[in-house]
Amino acid sequence: MPLGLRAKRKAKAKDTCALVKGEQAGAEGGPPPAPPPAPARLVFYTQLAHGSATGRVENFASIRELYAKIAGVFEISPSEILYCTLNTPKVDMEKLLGSQIGLEDFIFAHVKGIKKEVNVYKSEDSLGLTITDNGIGCAFIKRIKEGSIIDSVKTICVGDHIESINGENIVGWRHFDVAKKLKELKKEELFTMKLIEPKKAFEVEPRSKARYTLTGKIGTGRGTLRLRSKGPATVEEEPSEANAKAIEKVDDLLETYMGIRDIELATTIFEAGKDKGNPDEFAVELDKTLGDFAFPDEFVFDVWGAVGDAKRGGL
Repeated sequence: MPLGLRAKRKAKAKDTCALVKGEQAGAEGGPPPAPPPAPARLVFYTQLAHGSATGRVENFASIRELYAKIAGVFEISPSEILYCTLNTPKVDMEKLLGSQIGLEDFIFAHVKGIKKEVNVYKSEDSLGLTITDNGIGCAFIKRIKEGSIIDSVKTICVGDHIESINGENIVGWRHFDVAKKLKELKKEELFTMKLIEPKKAFEVEPRSKARYTLTGKIGTGRGTLRLRSKGPATVEEEPSEANAKAIEKVDDLLETYMGIRDIELATTIFEAGKDKGNPDEFAVELDKTLGDFAFPDEFVFDVWGAVGDAKRGGL
């Protein structure tokens, strides 16, 4: 046998022997290697807003998956869920579940209730409606301006899902498409909307706090679960006070310019601008990230101002 090959075989045998001795030493009382840390198990508690037993949901990474999990707990179709609120069973648009859930938040699911059809005479250009959606194809009314056309139609309520406009089914539309459809309706004409209101509880008095108090706290501090339309959910710290106010300002601008409110979209817009050096760079990034929206120039500049205020901590 050539000397070089013999030397290689001896070296290999020596390494194998050392490896076996190392394994034996570990088995004879040496500390075993530490296992990799297990991922945190996040469990959230949930009820149907009109009243139900308490269920548990976990292992979801998007709004769609969350709704499917909740539907499975209560043995209903995910399409029956209009939207969810956090820590209150009321139709409270300030407590809507968006892209973030606090690690200790309790989730209330509002499901479809009574259907209704209303006729509205569009006497002015503005109807006084603000539209949002649940992220999976269900647009609903988030705000009604006092003294507006819609405010005078008392059968139309905040929280109502808009199912169709003038006979056209709009289930599956995003909120900005619904807002555009309503804006484009002709003035001085009658139009029809089919609506579905959330199912209401039978009791008149507020339900006992014990019925929806968490039996087990999940997480501590200011952590939130961030749900994304693309990519996995992540546990993050809540935004700083300045950033939170800037995101709220962006949401206000969305309502002013587009007739929608969407805190997830507002957060995405803010994040697109916070690392940019000037409005032109921000506009390019916004177009790259959300090119489908065609934001007006005035909106972009106003948002840039809110981002700049947040950077300076001036809000």
